[in-house]
Amino acid sequence: MSLPESLLNLFLPKTCIVCGRSLMEKEKSICLDCLADLPYTFFSKRERNPMADRVNSLIRNSSDGFEPYTRATALFHYRPGDSYSAITRSLKYGRDFSSGRFFSSLLAARMSASPLWRDVDLVIPVPLHWTRYWSRGYNQAAVIASVLARGLGAALDCRILVRRRRTLTQTRLTTEEKALNVRGAFRLSRSGRCLSVLSAARHILLVDDVYTTGSTIEACRVALREVFPREKRISVATLGFVG
Repeated sequence: MSLPESLLNLFLPKTCIVCGRSLMEKEKSICLDCLADLPYTFFSKRERNPMADRVNSLIRNSSDGFEPYTRATALFHYRPGDSYSAITRSLKYGRDFSSGRFFSSLLAARMSASPLWRDVDLVIPVPLHWTRYWSRGYNQAAVIASVLARGLGAALDCRILVRRRRTLTQTRLTTEEKALNVRGAFRLSRSGRCLSVLSAARHILLVDDVYTTGSTIEACRVALREVFPREKRISVATLGFVG
């Protein structure tokens, strides 16, 4: 550790994002005890898993044609209100980019070690509406997506999908209300570059911070399918999975 970092830690000690205790020199964002108890999903190794089943159930209800079985994975089981939920909340609301990248790198390592994800060649984050991006200053899904793209050796594109209208916050809506809230909320960029990038891709990875009902991811998938052939695969990755 450099002298400036040592001095910074002396006056502003780093604490565990889960339990709040001071971190030791080699610990990053989370203490070793909390890291050992992180409720991993282990979905990255399993093509058929509860998250993927939920994603595909939504697709079957909305699609009128063939779709390859959609793969889906998340780093950990997200339970609203428990101490581990701070992992995504600190990134989304607290600008904790360091922790966001650290936990994204854990997910990237698990995905890159599995043959299920080795042909991913394009990573697309769920976009924010421009007004929300302007007020927040960043897109938390793009932070996660950038780490996953690098870990998988895939291209990252944050401009293909556009949020055409500002939707209500999904947190307090029912499942049905969430689906209605985001239906038609996304469109493809109208640039020729967008069509060129999509036509060259074989396996797209859609990325968000937490997967709950899947309404937002499904709305993004529908928008992509307007030009992305159905025989090509669209998969999903998030940090948290509410299951």
